[in-house]
Amino acid sequence: MTKPMALSAQKAQPVHPVAPKKYVFLLLEEYSLLSFTCAVEALRMANGYEGKTFFEWRVLSETGNTVSASNGLSTGVDGEIEKLSRQDTLIVVGGDNIASRSTPKIMSWLRREARSGVTVGALGTGSYTLAMAGLLIDRPVTTHWEYHNTFVEVFPGMDLRETLFAIDTDRPTCAGGAASIDMMLHLIERDFGRDLANYVSDLMVYTSPRTEQHSQRISLQARSGARHTKFAEAIEIMARNIEDPLSPADVAMMVNLSGRQLERLFKKHLNTTPKTYYTGLRLQKARELLFQTNMSLSEICFASGFNSQTHFSKSYRARFGVSPSNDSCRG
Repeated sequence: MTKPMALSAQKAQPVHPVAPKKYVFLLLEEYSLLSFTCAVEALRMANGYEGKTFFEWRVLSETGNTVSASNGLSTGVDGEIEKLSRQDTLIVVGGDNIASRSTPKIMSWLRREARSGVTVGALGTGSYTLAMAGLLIDRPVTTHWEYHNTFVEVFPGMDLRETLFAIDTDRPTCAGGAASIDMMLHLIERDFGRDLANYVSDLMVYTSPRTEQHSQRISLQARSGARHTKFAEAIEIMARNIEDPLSPADVAMMVNLSGRQLERLFKKHLNTTPKTYYTGLRLQKARELLFQTNMSLSEICFASGFNSQTHFSKSYRARFGVSPSNDSCRG
């Protein structure tokens, strides 16, 4: 009589533990707590899947001291910037006043680690720091939409995307905020598979993860309820032509409308005129450059499509209630 097979022999073979992927987060002063939390929580939640440890991480600052987030909360870290392993993935977490927070010491460290083969990425305005360090040349990159105009002016020729995240082989970047979740889910899936990424997404109650192609902002059409294709095209043409602005008549001609038809569309959907809307776009760019760069007022004036500083200052004051030279952000 054949003996029954022992139960122990019927058990599945044990699964070998995965080698944890190691992340290092560099927090800059005034960093975005939202961006950082979204990223690190995705890693933490992944470690609950099937009892395995998929990720390990450390948090560093330039000096090893506590760092203040942009909302004023203080965050302790594990240490100061140090020599990393080639197996580490270094993520720079940016926030407000990024240019001044990207110190020479930090940029030298980033260059050194990148040369040694460390993957170096960024959340939000941390991309600005990587660009300052010269680490994004000929790489697809994205950053928070508020910094797009500044990025284009300060780093001309960069392959800047308006998407939620941009994944290059060893330079992952994202817009920050909730986009940090989307990028981390993408990286989790790339390294450990879709099941793990779906598990994390469910735990975060993040039921519709977005792809690399998603835009950062609600479209003007969705915002205003407009569904007129030529109106949307006119808006896009204006946004692409800030430094050398077109006349409203030229914009109308480019979308095969009469000037009167374009006026009616802007009145209907935005309750303004094409000229007023276009000027507002240019002034918003000027204010972003004023906040985010050390460009002179004359440089900002011309970068925003104004030929006269007098006209620029008058328009700026009418829009924001203060002259550009006296704006508080300039101090």
